[in-house]
Amino acid sequence: MKRLLWSFWSVALLVSLTGMACAQGNPRGTSKLVLKGQTVSVEYGRPALKGRTVEQLLGKLGPGDVWRLGADKSTTFSTGADLAFGAVSIPKGEYSLWAQKVAGGWELVFNKQHGQWGMTHDAAQDLAATPLKESKGAKPEEMVTISLAKEGDGGAITIQWGEKVLSASFKAK
Repeated sequence: MKRLLWSFWSVALLVSLTGMACAQGNPRGTSKLVLKGQTVSVEYGRPALKGRTVEQLLGKLGPGDVWRLGADKSTTFSTGADLAFGAVSIPKGEYSLWAQKVAGGWELVFNKQHGQWGMTHDAAQDLAATPLKESKGAKPEEMVTISLAKEGDGGAITIQWGEKVLSASFKAK
């Protein structure tokens, strides 16, 4: 009986752990860039539109509401160098990224917490926010795509989903 009970609990634990490992149902994406010898990277979940529109999904957000820029585990932005997004300074380190709806557009929010699951956003942990430029993509993206690319002597982060494109430029200090 003891052996049977032990076997039952072992199988239950294995099933639970397998379920937790598979719970992150969306694929993960990454992008990296090297500026002044230091790596800047972003790692994020890639939800798909699946017949929906970005407006249906993000249009419900009001001013001050945040979008986690991906799915499942929070989007993680890592930088080995201090960065400047215009007048906004981001010290080297790891942050979660969020897009905040503001009157007339969006801001990119750097939050000191990272690795949290789902929509857990603690605004008290926000380090800084910088404006995002909004444009329309030439080709719609079915899945959220975040890219880092060289731009002049700095870089740019671009977020695209459907036809919505949000971007911001930065430089290594």
